[in-house]
Amino acid sequence: MFAVRKAPSALRRRATANIARWASTDAQTKDKYRILVLGGGSGGLSVAQQLYNRFKEAGKPLQEGDIAIVDTAEFHNYQPGWTLVGAGLKQKASLRRPLGELIPLHIAHIPEKVVAFDPAHNQIRTSAQRTLAYDALVVATGLQINWGAIDGLSKALADPSSGVSSIYSYETCDKTWTDIESLRAGRAIFTQPQGVIKCAGAPQKIMWMAWDRYRTTGRGDKIKVDFISGMPTMFSVKKYSDTLDALRVERGVGGWFGRNLVAVDTANRKAVFRNVADGTENAEDYTLLHVTPPMGPLDVLKGSPIADAVGWVDVNKATLQHSKPEFGNIFALGDASSLPTSKTTAAITGQAPVLTENLFHFLDSGKVGSAVYDGYTSCPLLTGYGELMLAEFKYDLVPSETFANYLGDQAIPRRAFYHLKKDFFPWAYFNYYVKGEWYGRSGLVRPKFP
Repeated sequence: MFAVRKAPSALRRRATANIARWASTDAQTKDKYRILVLGGGSGGLSVAQQLYNRFKEAGKPLQEGDIAIVDTAEFHNYQPGWTLVGAGLKQKASLRRPLGELIPLHIAHIPEKVVAFDPAHNQIRTSAQRTLAYDALVVATGLQINWGAIDGLSKALADPSSGVSSIYSYETCDKTWTDIESLRAGRAIFTQPQGVIKCAGAPQKIMWMAWDRYRTTGRGDKIKVDFISGMPTMFSVKKYSDTLDALRVERGVGGWFGRNLVAVDTANRKAVFRNVADGTENAEDYTLLHVTPPMGPLDVLKGSPIADAVGWVDVNKATLQHSKPEFGNIFALGDASSLPTSKTTAAITGQAPVLTENLFHFLDSGKVGSAVYDGYTSCPLLTGYGELMLAEFKYDLVPSETFANYLGDQAIPRRAFYHLKKDFFPWAYFNYYVKGEWYGRSGLVRPKFP
């Protein structure tokens, strides 16, 4: 009488994959791996699969479970998309996937976190008090967001009526859009801290989107938009910074530099800033406050044998191999590394193939290959709805633009670049990037090295 309803094919595949992973526990419970990858974020997922593919391509395939990803996260987020959520262009749930579903069966998933490093014995210790040994270690643990460094911030973010938000977490990125859209008049302040953060252009991306939204909905003359930054300029690369500062002046956006947000007083709607030069503090009134919190290396890395004085994994900026010869079987990429370039997902697309090539040769011959990373990174900098400045540069903050010969100067915001950010990049990320099949500027073609 009633037809039997079949499960969608995607659900059947997911169920089959989960059963297979649960049934095959040997790879997850053994204590020695050929390659141990710490972190299942953008860097860890892509490089683990690229390594597997590289060995297979060379006719030296790894066995199932020879590579393991260590990460306790339940979900994997496409974090560059959180700006789009804050601008009302995406739903945040569409930009995340269960991490276990993104890790193929031939790569082991260890749902634990590293708590200590013992590189002298090629081992780490995990939160489950397991000791895991490796032939090679890849550190892709990301960085740490220090929400608690700003007094009152955590409380303000949890209060729906505070007017305080941030695109830097899954929990709060949609609150940014709610606050932007509900503001009718007053002062909107957007902050950026001094020092290293994820995607240094993001704090002003969301500001430009808010400014444009207010302009196109008839609120522009009722809302004052201000950018207060701990950095000395709008952007680290002078070419793009000059254009952005001219845009700021043209649009009537206030700019104060060398000031770090240190406290939020929601009861009185005041934000306290500290001058980085002399330490003096001043309070600013706000109606809306978008906060980019300070960031830094993970606590587990600080003071560890593999970290530099700050806490980043100390690697050669060209090869991504550890700088200390005695730790030559350790590599790092992405936000956890000491690489002197902007910490972005785009940077990882340039780093992962280099790390893969050099680590492959190291395990095969004892020496790294010829692959060299030039510091390439990119910041797709939204300047409004329908326009984006595509900043691309390499080490020493030298512009390195992909489309300049075809579309012209990339410091000029363009609609084509906007759709790369809004539509193409999220699609490519989940369809190719996390599978180790996306190589940034070379697209689906793996770079070849001498």
